[in-house]
Amino acid sequence: MVEANADFDPGAARSIGETLKANLRRALKVREEALRDMLVALLAEGHVLIEDHPGVGKTALARSLARSIRAEFSRIQCTADMLPADVTGTMIFNQREAVFEFHPGPIFANVVLVDEINRASPKTQSGLLESMQERRVTVDQQTHELARPFLIVATQNPAEYAGTYPLPEAQLDRFMIRIELGYPGADDEADMLAGHAAGDLVSELEPVVDLDDVRRAQVAAAAVHGSAELRRYVVALAEATRRDQRLELGASPRAALMLFRAAKAEAALAGRDHVLPDDVQALAPAVLAHRLLLAPGVPESERAAVVADAVESVPAL
Repeated sequence: MVEANADFDPGAARSIGETLKANLRRALKVREEALRDMLVALLAEGHVLIEDHPGVGKTALARSLARSIRAEFSRIQCTADMLPADVTGTMIFNQREAVFEFHPGPIFANVVLVDEINRASPKTQSGLLESMQERRVTVDQQTHELARPFLIVATQNPAEYAGTYPLPEAQLDRFMIRIELGYPGADDEADMLAGHAAGDLVSELEPVVDLDDVRRAQVAAAAVHGSAELRRYVVALAEATRRDQRLELGASPRAALMLFRAAKAEAALAGRDHVLPDDVQALAPAVLAHRLLLAPGVPESERAAVVADAVESVPAL
């Protein structure tokens, strides 16, 4: 994680965020909340799970962000026969030097798109855990640090389950934010057709922010102040989900930590040096809902309702 630096002006993080949003809107027609959540994850050094139907812009969003920040981008198209080494890399024997050399896999990039992650086997899915949590991979007892910044954007189609392996709770808990893009409005979709008629707008995007700028914005997010009262409010929200009878397991302490870090990033994007309860409330659905384990017989739609009820019932301190 980037170390905090209290001398950094959070107004600079706001400027970086607005610049990135404006550039992303040139190629994408997605909800404002989706752009916000993606930038929050970037500044908070989290990872993103985009769960939506095919063709709504999941891949385009990841590509556009990578191009906008002049980042190295890689794509992993998951299949059932893919092995962990296909993601992390492997040792290959160099006959000329008579030594084994490490050949890095696609995980060694700044923005990594893991497309249709639920089509990978559980063994390969688990191979992502160390990289997501520790920002490094270990191959043949050798540890290799990953790039900074490092963002995994994983996608999955919620409507198709044939030949898939649902992500276990431990894997879901590694994603800071879950995003649903949804279909664009009629006017936005018509504009998209006109814009992309002559070619791919994503490939035409120019970088507007350097990686050093992103690192400085991450420093600003880490330096944002979260008061003791605000921290108790985040914990109270998590505890409210743990008491909900619709759940077998409520929000974990890691979930509370992710919500706190996301709220700090949201405050930095707003140009503030402190977190407000509004920041927590705005991000609670995207950060908490996918981490909840529903009780048997409870419909999937209740995830969002549990978080909404917690926000409604817990008073902001």
